[in-house]
Amino acid sequence: MTRLRCAILDDYLKLALDSADWSKIKDRVDITVFEKPFGSESEAATALKDFEIILAMRERTAFPRTMFAALPNLKLLITSGMRNAAIDMEAAKAHNVVLCGTAFSRDPTAPLTMGLILELTRNIGRESARMHAGIPWQGLLGYEIEGRTLGVIGLGKLGTKVARLGQAFGMNVIAWSPNLTPEKCREAGVGYASKEELLSTADVVTIHVVLGPRSRGLIGAADLARMKPTAYLVNTARGPIVDETALLEALQQKKIAGAGIDVFSVEPLPVDHPFRKLDNMVITPHLGYSTVENLGDHYNQMAACIEAWIRTGEAPNRLA
Repeated sequence: MTRLRCAILDDYLKLALDSADWSKIKDRVDITVFEKPFGSESEAATALKDFEIILAMRERTAFPRTMFAALPNLKLLITSGMRNAAIDMEAAKAHNVVLCGTAFSRDPTAPLTMGLILELTRNIGRESARMHAGIPWQGLLGYEIEGRTLGVIGLGKLGTKVARLGQAFGMNVIAWSPNLTPEKCREAGVGYASKEELLSTADVVTIHVVLGPRSRGLIGAADLARMKPTAYLVNTARGPIVDETALLEALQQKKIAGAGIDVFSVEPLPVDHPFRKLDNMVITPHLGYSTVENLGDHYNQMAACIEAWIRTGEAPNRLA
């Protein structure tokens, strides 16, 4: 039997081979792990042209139509998650590539959101860095979040979880999204607000909507201008939901107190990006779903999907 070649992409933390059980396919599949992101689409296409199977981590390496055209051997593409805006699904169909996803059994993004809020307001990491650097004692003064208002943009499963965590910390929670209703807010136990009301009254604005044509640029310069100068913006959703140029200007000019950002329009974030130089910004390298448990779940599902596809010609969680 001809052995199949499988590429695991963007394994930044070198977890893939040790966090899942690949034993059921190792007699039929040769696995190659790519730990670093590709510098360009052409570089990715050259590296991947001989692979029949590719395992993609959601929205890291992009698969536009031109990428599929450059990968004539590709038969099976599996992405973490059940949606991936970086993959052209119609192109996958047109090139007869079976496209599958993996299901989330947990979502650790909500606790990360609260961690960013706590870092912004209590300076935990920054004070730790100061202590390690030999600075004698406390130098930054924090703010209490109890009794303050948390504005949640997007009250889906994740937004609702963040709302409940905010309430556990004693915050007053209000919510808005384009399709959100007062009834849905009542069911979730939070207050309903218009977009303008949320931005102008919240002490912390946190974003939890899916990236799409309507949400791209959802938070722009005019929206940031409505926020209080003492307010913070947190984004653990997707980078393009916020106008990054407008956010940079708002932070440089101290129009808002700060921002906690886990996602960016270009990832990895370029080392010379001006966000890296701002002291009123907490930035993390897209940690939202990156935990040992969560990534292990995804890789195990990928291995099971490959085994099912080889055995039956069909694959679970098919997207295209």
